Amino acid sequence: MIKPRLTVPGLDLPLVGGHRFSLSAEKPAAFTMIVVYRGLHCPICETYLRDLNGKIEEFQAQGVSVVAVTSDGIERAEKAKSEWGLDKLRLAYDLPIELGRKWGLFVSRGISEKEPPEFVEPGLFLVRPDNTLYAASVQTMPFARPSFAEILGAVQFVTKNNYPARGAA
Repeated sequence: MIKPRLTVPGLDLPLVGGHRFSLSAEKPAAFTMIVVYRGLHCPICETYLRDLNGKIEEFQAQGVSVVAVTSDGIERAEKAKSEWGLDKLRLAYDLPIELGRKWGLFVSRGISEKEPPEFVEPGLFLVRPDNTLYAASVQTMPFARPSFAEILGAVQFVTKNNYPARGAA
């Protein structure tokens, strides 16, 4: 389990469409928001990421860079980006299962032919520009994820009030 105020594990993954996402290279004014999704097989992920795609400019205006991350391979990630209409959202893929575990993510085994043999369950991380964890939300299944509208409000509050990371005791 990673704790707030401590350095998070490194994250350097390929992006759909070319290039790479490297957490250490991100230089946002406030946070990098990493949204981990289960994969192409998950209809809840589709709805969730579509909502995020529509709020990218709002996050950027608050000094937040955004990336969605999956353990899916390139074909499934490309299909998700295209079929789900994620034209503004960066999608990183090939998250190694063991690295997901280092981030505190839960791992599931597929229970249908639509699912990969193993995949990471959802998580959301707000990481400071110095690569320390500010906040995290991790689920054991696809349900009950944090609202992006609420996260936007929280980012506004914490940046305006210099609110410290909590949960490090």
